[in-house]
Amino acid sequence: MLDTIQAINRTASFNRWAGFEVHHAADGEAELRMNWREEDMGQYAGFLHAGMIAALLDTVSGYAASTKAGRVLASHFSVNCISPAIGSAFVARGRVVKAGRKQVFVVAELYAQPEGQGEDALKLVATGNAILVPIAVEELQPKPAA
Repeated sequence: MLDTIQAINRTASFNRWAGFEVHHAADGEAELRMNWREEDMGQYAGFLHAGMIAALLDTVSGYAASTKAGRVLASHFSVNCISPAIGSAFVARGRVVKAGRKQVFVVAELYAQPEGQGEDALKLVATGNAILVPIAVEELQPKPAA
């Protein structure tokens, strides 16, 4: 499963630009890592931009859901920013709460890794909730114009 999710991650140009790395994906769980780049990831005060926070939580939620339901799309997504996202790297973890036939419910957390410290010093900076829907490959094909 990890190899499949890593391959999917490599096909997403945004994920490649951001430097998302899939470190874990199995049975309803996923984990991403991203290194901080001061030159293009910060907001006005120098913290990780909320858009990047949302992208990490959304992506890890989708990957966790896909380990249970295959291809999925988000139908609802929410983010809670808990504290300023300051660190040399960020770790996003997603976990499926319930996988049904029509909806997959996922919770996610984003941690900041302080400069010069290991993963044992991770600080929770944001949480997210997502509802994803399984989709068939045919649904991804563009429809001809009417």
